[in-house]
Amino acid sequence: MAFMVIVFTVIRHRVIGGIDSAVWVIAGMLAYFMFRRPAMQGIEGINANRALFTYRQVRPVDTVLVRSWLEGSLMLIVAFVVLAGAGLLGLPVIPDDPLLVLGSLFGLWILGLGFAMACSVPNDLVPGFGHLIKLVMTPLYLLSGVLFPITLVPYPYQQWLMFNPVVHGVESIRLGFGAHYHVPAGLSLPFLYAFGFGLLFIGLALHVRFVERLIAR
Repeated sequence: MAFMVIVFTVIRHRVIGGIDSAVWVIAGMLAYFMFRRPAMQGIEGINANRALFTYRQVRPVDTVLVRSWLEGSLMLIVAFVVLAGAGLLGLPVIPDDPLLVLGSLFGLWILGLGFAMACSVPNDLVPGFGHLIKLVMTPLYLLSGVLFPITLVPYPYQQWLMFNPVVHGVESIRLGFGAHYHVPAGLSLPFLYAFGFGLLFIGLALHVRFVERLIAR
């Protein structure tokens, strides 16, 4: 994160989309990892805690939920420390709309939890599925607007990128830090929540359907 801040502030521009470039980078990376960390760690929850299934009270869905909750809590602590450090260096890290920042972070966590719920079952039952997910995460990082402003992407490609729910969370957090930030057309926080809860519903349905197979493996 420090390297990217140096690249954007020293080598490139001081302002991106109407807000300080360092804040733009920090907000974007913290937002993305609020989705990625709960998602990736939650997916591995079943394999990492299989020994706990000997206790009748513990179900596979519990391991995914707890690991995603833990990662989300840790990311909140990391975000606070990073923003506090950036503030001590003189960066304008006080959000213009704190509720929008918190709502966006929570939406990204819900998306990460839903992703973990939906993918943890095939990750455990389908050989090689985990490697596919890891391959998907790299282009998703690049296509979520973490390292470049979505508003610079020409049409119709910009509209295609807006189908990615992570973009809505990342850009909403940046808007929360700068009320005059130039957001892409079609930005919608409800879209992020709808996508996240949709994945969560699918994931819970898969866990109910395959719970016996997950425990027996």
